[in-house]
Amino acid sequence: MAGSVRVAVDGVEVASGWTLDSTTGILTFGTAPGNGVAIRAGFDFDVPVRFDSDTLDVTLDIERLGSITSISLIEIRR
Repeated sequence: MAGSVRVAVDGVEVASGWTLDSTTGILTFGTAPGNGVAIRAGFDFDVPVRFDSDTLDVTLDIERLGSITSISLIEIRR
């Protein structure tokens, strides 16, 4: 998701000095980190899904309090 990318160099988050091509996923540094430096990146992503079934099994534990043990989803491919 746009704007959610976080990058860390040797365990320290860096907010600038890098760019990301969102089409290819290539992260480019303005100045390359040294050899052996750990680079980590994280991001949020959005995967469209739909429910696998038209019904859900709900267990009512206490008055107006219920639980659902599982919800099956199917990925929608575009």
